[in-house]
Amino acid sequence: MDNYPLLNIFWTMLELFLWILWFFLLFKIITDIFRSHDMGGWAKAGWLVLVILLPLIGVLAYVIARGKSMGERDVAQAQKADAAFKAYIRDAAGTAPAEGAGEATPGRSHVDDLAKLADLKASGAISEEEYQKAKGKLLV
Repeated sequence: MDNYPLLNIFWTMLELFLWILWFFLLFKIITDIFRSHDMGGWAKAGWLVLVILLPLIGVLAYVIARGKSMGERDVAQAQKADAAFKAYIRDAAGTAPAEGAGEATPGRSHVDDLAKLADLKASGAISEEEYQKAKGKLLV
């Protein structure tokens, strides 16, 4: 270790970092080629061959030619994943009305509506028959 200067250690670390960055970019481009819906099969095959056989030229050409649409696809995929996550959270929390679920309002769960019905029945504002009918609508 005495014959390897500190500057060479930094240079080696920089080369390693750039090598890892290069592979990250290469795999990102390969996945973008496969998920792109605006290219046909032959275009995907051509880009893939170019990126694999001539990686430096292929990756640079792909980033220059399709870099903007690659970013747009990333944003669209992130928005789609975010919307799916939010829908899952709403569904798990019970705040989104299920299909055919009667009179549940957005932002409230069926449990809240059932509690309100129970309060109305307990206060005498609705009869037992009206309570059962409304409860049936909520639980359908």
